[in-house]
Amino acid sequence: MRFLFLLIFLAGGGMAAYPWLSANMLEHEVGKWRVYDAAGGYVPAQPRLKEADAPLKIMVDLATTGIGKLPPDSAILTLTASVNGKTVLAKAMTFADATATDTNPQMQARVYRARAGVIDPVEDGAYLFTVGKGDAETVPIQSVDLILATAGPFPGSRVQPLGFAAMAIGFIGLVLAFRGGRGGQPENPNSQPPPPRWGRGGSVS
Repeated sequence: MRFLFLLIFLAGGGMAAYPWLSANMLEHEVGKWRVYDAAGGYVPAQPRLKEADAPLKIMVDLATTGIGKLPPDSAILTLTASVNGKTVLAKAMTFADATATDTNPQMQARVYRARAGVIDPVEDGAYLFTVGKGDAETVPIQSVDLILATAGPFPGSRVQPLGFAAMAIGFIGLVLAFRGGRGGQPENPNSQPPPPRWGRGGSVS
């Protein structure tokens, strides 16, 4: 029974953690588009998406060189997303919470990755992602890439509560199973060796 309750507890833990795993560990990249470089300037990205791509995460990679750090309060880029003429996302990106990766320390070249938002639900059709320059004029932008990622369809809002319930059942069952195991069988009086019949402490017939 202990093994059964342990399986119930572990299965419940997996169900309870699924939203976090889906959001952070199980995502896969839909595509990556170069939306700015020094030669071509800003160009829109027009991916064709489908409902199964929801929830769709939008991330931006900003490559810079020759700058120690980004200005904290200025919008470096603007990003809008639309489908069928309807705007579904508009973001002024400061990159305040971006993750930085050094690509050339000698040139102070870095790539900053920031999340622009999530589109959910996603409609079937061609989306238009437009990136433009913000009000931070002093940032030397080398390139900008748009990255779309999805974790795939979520199996429903009831999965996490069911997972917590299964964990509770498994935990209670394990506690009861271990308590019952400690009770054990009553001691058999015949399992003890008989007292000595001769010598000190013994009995004489």
